[in-house]
Amino acid sequence: MGIEIKKATAADIDEIERMYDALNDHLAAGTNWPGWKKGVYPVRQNALDGLAEDALYVARLQPGGPIAGSVVLNHLPETPPVRGRWLIEATDDEVLAVHVFVVHPMYMRRGVGTALLAFAERLAADRRMKILRLDVYEKNLPAIHTYERCGYQYIDTVDIGLGHYGLDWFRLYEKLVPPRP
Repeated sequence: MGIEIKKATAADIDEIERMYDALNDHLAAGTNWPGWKKGVYPVRQNALDGLAEDALYVARLQPGGPIAGSVVLNHLPETPPVRGRWLIEATDDEVLAVHVFVVHPMYMRRGVGTALLAFAERLAADRRMKILRLDVYEKNLPAIHTYERCGYQYIDTVDIGLGHYGLDWFRLYEKLVPPRP
């Protein structure tokens, strides 16, 4: 059976918060590729915000199993907006943005991240979106490799205002959404 991805519910929030903490502990104990910090990002409020927007999704390796990953998929552009740098012109309503893309450390290298990105592409196509977009810290090499392997195209490197956290430069990626028949 494949990885199950569904909209998160309020009942998932505690488990998502524990996943965020487990991931930040894992990153702190090794190479912290994304530069995330426990208690700073991602945190429970990120999940609550995604839930309030009806944009938070969870992945499980089996129905009813533990949460293996999560993502927020919405129309909100990166902050600050970087209009004009993208290759494909699109309004916010034509864009599905990938945010708070997380895989639990116990489930890394099991296809969860790739499944979440494939789900984002299907969702974007179902909603007749034109493009998928995301940003990633320039030193987050595992994520960059995953995005590029999944067909995301590098656009530019920009400052999105997180230098006070030591995260000066972010790479922008986009992927054209194939139209549904």
